[in-house]
This record gives sequence, structure tokens and C-alpha cells, in this order.
Amino acid sequence: MSIDFNRPFLVGKEIENLRRCLESRHLAGDGPFTHQCHEWLERHYSCPALLTHSCTAALEMAAILAKVGPGDEVIMPSYTFVSTANAFVLRGARPVFIDIRPDTLNLDERLLEQALTPQTKAVVPVHYAGIACNMDAILAFAARHALTVIEDAAQAHLCSYKGQTLGRLGAMGALSFHETKNIVSGEGGALLINDPALVDRAHIIREKGTNRTQFMRREVAKYEWLDLGSSYLPSDLIAAVLLAQLEDAEAIVARRRAVWDHYHLALAPLEQQGLLRRPSVPDEAVHNGHIYYVILPEAASAQRLLKGLREEDIGATTHYVPLHSAPAGLQFGRVAGTMTVTDQTAACLVRLPLHAGMNESEADRVAEVTTTILTARHRVA
Repeated sequence: MSIDFNRPFLVGKEIENLRRCLESRHLAGDGPFTHQCHEWLERHYSCPALLTHSCTAALEMAAILAKVGPGDEVIMPSYTFVSTANAFVLRGARPVFIDIRPDTLNLDERLLEQALTPQTKAVVPVHYAGIACNMDAILAFAARHALTVIEDAAQAHLCSYKGQTLGRLGAMGALSFHETKNIVSGEGGALLINDPALVDRAHIIREKGTNRTQFMRREVAKYEWLDLGSSYLPSDLIAAVLLAQLEDAEAIVARRRAVWDHYHLALAPLEQQGLLRRPSVPDEAVHNGHIYYVILPEAASAQRLLKGLREEDIGATTHYVPLHSAPAGLQFGRVAGTMTVTDQTAACLVRLPLHAGMNESEADRVAEVTTTILTARHRVA
């Protein structure tokens, strides 16, 4: 039985929404389905939200709105996707990479001070696997030094920290609806705007630097070029798919959480034997079952597990090449302090299959094969 690492989960309403969108003849951005997605997001997040064609686009918009420019520095983890850094490099800024915590794999808030310079403009916490960063410490640090906090919440839709929704704690938050995420539209993202002073400019930036949004609302007679910007809108076809997903988002997350919980219970004995380490979720965090990973004691064990799972037709993979050691990271960024945890995590982390279409028997098989591979090696040793 082959088990896919990821398979986008469809709720059943996507095709009907696409048909309705095509029949409407409004296929470009900001059509009826986009507006309904905006309404859903604004109800859930209690702030203005703008759909974008990707989370990358949302981060790029955030960088412009934060007025990040040449000579500025932006503190972020190295263990993240390239878009976290690219959004700011494109503005001429330098990413400053700090190490991650060994428990949550999030930016280590205790290292922020050592990364601070007079050029520091912003901090970008990344909520890895949908598990919240220590936002109290990050926000307090940012407030002391008048820095903008931009949450990379790409993996954190429907997650929270101390009862507060992730993406709502910084000045801005960026979501992803890529097909690898929980709630999907193929490609897609959204920018959450928590600072009211940024809302009007966000609309302009999203519409190629024009006041087209005001024009479409009949607030101006013509629209014109006012500011920096680009084409950050998704097609209404994308929004049609996304709306179906958003309307069933809680159920999708519940299915993923069930698989996550199943893994967590089944793999506990291996952690007790010291053969792997399971994810750690702080008491104040509510996650969405986005990723189930295990961390092996050394790189050789991780490679052995990956090989063994793949030989059994079980989709498993590693995750990021740390940005600080990648060619572009060496060119555009700098490191503040050692990156011991980041480097070890990158070498020893294995992601197990997890999607909303999985059932308990599939999760059991993954756990059983994992147990067989690791305990067999342990007995030989």
C-alpha cells in the first residue's frame, strides 16, 4: 500500500464554485468569490485581509508596507522557506539569521538582542508547523526597539497563541493556501493587516501601485499610479476553490489533527527509548496538524529512516536547507551567533506523511514501519 506524503484534500464544492465562476465571466481578481473569501477571513481574523496570489506575494507586500529598504536589516530564523528572506532582499535589505529553539524549531527569542544593530528594521517570526513562536517575548523586544513584527504564518492557519489567532499579533501576517498547506487553492495566500494605518496603502500596493480599488468602489473618477506596487491579486478562479475550503476549514483541520495525534501516541515509545524526538507543543499554543516530524539522534539515522520508508512506498521527506548556508543566504544575509540547532535539525529531521485524506490504518502503517526500522537498528547496535 503506497502512502502519499501529501495529497490536496477536496471538500466537494470546489468544482461547483469553479463552474459558477466561469459562468459569471468574471475570472480576474477581486470578483465575487474573492470578496466572499475576504469576508470569511475578516470574520475569522477580525482584521482587514487581502487575498494574494501566494504567501510570497503577501510577504513582499508586507516588506513594502513596513518601508524596508536598502541598508535595513530584518531578523528571522534560517530554518524557513526562501520567501521569508526573499521578500526583504528584494527591497535591498539584509536578512539576519538567528538560531531556532530545540523544542518548537521556532526562532529563539532569547537570541534577538544579539542580532540587533542600529540598522534593524523588523522581526519576522515563522510559526513552524503551525506551532506558535513565543510572541510575548518577540513583541516586547520589538516594542523596546521600535521594530515592525511581520508574522510568517504560512503554515499556521487556524492556530493560536494564548487564545490569540496567529497572524494577528504583529503589524501584519502572511498566510499560504498553497496545495501543500491545510487549506488550499493550488497557489494562493493572504495578507492580514493589523495596523489600521497600513490598510489604504495595502490596497494601492496590491493593485500595481494604483488606486484602482477606490475606482471600482466609485470613490474616484479615474485610477492612476500613486505608489510602488505589483500585481498581487489572484484570479477569482483561485478564490472560488479557496472559498469551498475556507467554509470547511475547521473540519479539514480536525482531520489532520486526528492523524497528528495518532502519530504522536504511536511514536511515544520510540521517544522513551531515545530513538527519536517527537514535536513539542507549548501549553499556550494550539496547532493545526500541519506537519508531523521526528528528529533522529544523528543524520545517519535520519537517512536510514528516509530510505526505509521510501522502500516501503511511504512518502517521507526532510525539510529546509537552512538559508544561512545556502548560496543566496551567504550572498545576501548574515548570521548572528552560532546556528547549532538549525544545522542539526536540518540534518536529522524527517517529515512523515500527513494530509486530511489519511486514515488511521495508514498512520498505523507509517508508525509501524518507522518502529521496525529504528528498533531493528537499535537491536543490531
